[in-house]
Amino acid sequence: MQEACNIKKPLHILCCLFAAALLLFGCDNAIQITIVSPQDGTHFTLGETVAFSGTAFDSTEKELQGSSLVWTSNRDGQLAIGKSFSKSDLSAGNHTITLTASAANSGKGSASVQITVESGAVSSTTTTSQNTTTTAAAQTTTTTPVAAGLFTGTVILGRPTNSSITASILSPDTSGDVWLFYGLASGSYSGMTGMSSLQAGTPLEVPLDALSADTQYYYRVYFRKTGETTITATDEHSFHTARPAGSTFTFCIQGDSHPERTKKQFDADLYTRTLRTAASDHPDFYLTIGDDFSVDTLDPATVTAAQVTGRYTLQLPYLTLVGCSAPLFLVNGNHEQAARYLLDGTPDNVAVWAQNARNRYYPEPAPDSFYTGNTENIEYIGLLRNYFAWTWGDALFVTIDPYWASPACVDNPFYGGSKRTNLWDVTHGDSQYQWLKTTLEQSQAKYKFVFAHHVLGTGRGGIEEAAGYEWGGQNADGTWGFDTKRPGWKTPIHQLMAENNVTIFFQGHDHIWVKQELDGVIYQTLSEPADPNYSLFNSDAYTSGDKFSNTGYTRLTVSPDGIRVDYVRTFLPKDEKDGHVNGEVAYTYFVEPK
Repeated sequence: MQEACNIKKPLHILCCLFAAALLLFGCDNAIQITIVSPQDGTHFTLGETVAFSGTAFDSTEKELQGSSLVWTSNRDGQLAIGKSFSKSDLSAGNHTITLTASAANSGKGSASVQITVESGAVSSTTTTSQNTTTTAAAQTTTTTPVAAGLFTGTVILGRPTNSSITASILSPDTSGDVWLFYGLASGSYSGMTGMSSLQAGTPLEVPLDALSADTQYYYRVYFRKTGETTITATDEHSFHTARPAGSTFTFCIQGDSHPERTKKQFDADLYTRTLRTAASDHPDFYLTIGDDFSVDTLDPATVTAAQVTGRYTLQLPYLTLVGCSAPLFLVNGNHEQAARYLLDGTPDNVAVWAQNARNRYYPEPAPDSFYTGNTENIEYIGLLRNYFAWTWGDALFVTIDPYWASPACVDNPFYGGSKRTNLWDVTHGDSQYQWLKTTLEQSQAKYKFVFAHHVLGTGRGGIEEAAGYEWGGQNADGTWGFDTKRPGWKTPIHQLMAENNVTIFFQGHDHIWVKQELDGVIYQTLSEPADPNYSLFNSDAYTSGDKFSNTGYTRLTVSPDGIRVDYVRTFLPKDEKDGHVNGEVAYTYFVEPK
């Protein structure tokens, strides 16, 4: 390694000696430089993509950016400027790669590594200790840095399309630089994102763009703590971009997790086991049906934004278990209190805090060329991202939400008091209804799935609740009230689903697994994923259907020939007895195309 150092203080001499030992650290007039990639002594094949990344800090520990960083090769001249880039046209031979940094208050400094680009083909090999993969020149790969440990943060995938996906990365208590390597084969990565600054406790969304449709990708997240050279990384994870019609795929969904109801309806070890079991199914994505971020156990008199945000960060160590490989889609629940009735014209209210936390930590979709959904902007929030639709394979997926549409409280008032007395006051709103109608009518998908926290967002039961109000059109006394109460709406929501061949309507809220059917629409109520008592809640509210107790998740395999629906039970090790084992399928049914 070649370095230039003008050192006047013993501390700086020690700095450079330490840097030389590490082969990656440069120092000049107090500029500190780290070359993260490529590693010193690495060999590449001609045409192979080489990932370059590095950082530099001036004497005030301010990070240098852009044109302050210049990369050169003694063979090929200047390569690029900035913190990171990739290059696949290096000439054959030995290269001294130098990163030079300059700052007005600190002068210049540089650090160098030696690499070799070989002109002949190299047999496909993987060196685990160096975390370096080399293959034949026809297969472009990128050499990754050595990871000295496991990244302790979280990764949540979201917003998958046919050409992109977003990773939300959080390091709870450590700042540093983060970047991703990804590719088409396990352990062999052809792409790299730019290096980004990750601040402790602040999630960072990293988009992966220009991906191929209907393709499995493998990736790892790399992290380097500020001021250090040691790099940590996640285990390898994978994801799949959007599938075309005619494909077979799996997705999974859970009911209310209620992590605030410890031991009554929530056990951390059981939740962890459920999510890991679901992840082992390798679903293309994973849905939650609401009541996963419950804030209404907080004291209304003293509630703060930090407390509300804490409900969302509480779930990250759990949901990352499946969300690192299966993009998450979140459905709003009544206990989230992310609801219009709480808006007061200021940024300091529970609804604003809850929705902003949701959107900050979980990358949910907004309307674009792949997704449709809510276009309303709410003051102090922006786009809500609370209802949306997308097509994947032969299926249309639609999520709906009454809580942000209803001016009246739908279910439980956060500040106490009685519930509303007239369920006609509960509404999905005209904009959402017209969007739902258009989405269902215009879709040519073979299967159609609709997801909501519950029929009307409140009550108990499935098809037992489907006849009333804007969902079914009837008043409380059974008379017809739809035409006068919802002028301009074509039909109630249930009839709209039936007329447009909705395959399954999914709901939670009742903490029980039940399959029912009404007018050709299956009503699927979902179990809790973490109930250590394996309870059969609210069974009396369901007068028909196939009913099963907690705990578990629901797995759907969608193919051109039909749909398989499995209720997968999960158990703590101590409860695997009497013939029960974790991951057993308690009930299965099949749905043919309509």
